[in-house]
Amino acid sequence: MSANRPSNATQISVTLFAWCLALLWVLPLLFAIWTAIHPPVYVGSFDLFAPLTLENFVRVWNAAPFDRYFLNTFILVTFVVISQFVICTLAAYAFAVFPFRGSQWLFMVVLVQLMVMPEVLLVRNYATISKMGLIDTIPAIALPYLASAFGIFLFRQAFKSVPKELDEAARMEGAGPLKVLWRVYVPLSRSTYLAYGLVMVAYHWNNFLWPLVVTNSATTRPITVGLQVFSTVEQGIDWPTVTAATLLSVAPLLVAFLIFQRQFVQSFMRSGIR
Repeated sequence: MSANRPSNATQISVTLFAWCLALLWVLPLLFAIWTAIHPPVYVGSFDLFAPLTLENFVRVWNAAPFDRYFLNTFILVTFVVISQFVICTLAAYAFAVFPFRGSQWLFMVVLVQLMVMPEVLLVRNYATISKMGLIDTIPAIALPYLASAFGIFLFRQAFKSVPKELDEAARMEGAGPLKVLWRVYVPLSRSTYLAYGLVMVAYHWNNFLWPLVVTNSATTRPITVGLQVFSTVEQGIDWPTVTAATLLSVAPLLVAFLIFQRQFVQSFMRSGIR
């Protein structure tokens, strides 16, 4: 046996530790599922023979316009992710392939934005949106996120790893800059796009603070803001209702992750920053 190879005891210990961490991570989800599918009297008892019910989900669905919330969220996430793909791709392509005087300094300015938390700009963004007359609209939620400094950085790194020979070969065939981008750089960076897209979908699906500030009606609220109607504490928190509403809101993300989990993991492994 090699001296550098870990012993069986070490491997078993690492495996048990990983399973313990996984169990701690999944416990809140298991509690939410248990609470949502049982009557309120069984919330804290964890009786294995407790009756199952879907009444909590029915009551939640009828208590709020979830169909409208899901539609608003889908429109918002689709609009933001497509916009980020387009804007970040063009900016990253310019930084990676067409360097110009001062481009490095300009790219550093873009990276500085990674250190600015969105909450810092909350008041200024609200004032700007208000002057534009877009309060309580879906575009108002999307506008601060149409571009991403992290997306520009990630795509630039992916483009810089593309062999220059492929770029030169495409240009010798008469392809213009945009065609080279679409036919060479984007296909070779597909794993990076997939990883970034999945992260952005999850982030904007769960975004809460800015949509809460900028929306006032159910016709524009996304699903996360719509859930606040179940968090009132005047009569006490009804945990079965809250957990059922939470599971309804995260169900699309959970289903998507279970379906694409292999592609999700592989895309992150292949899109390492070089």
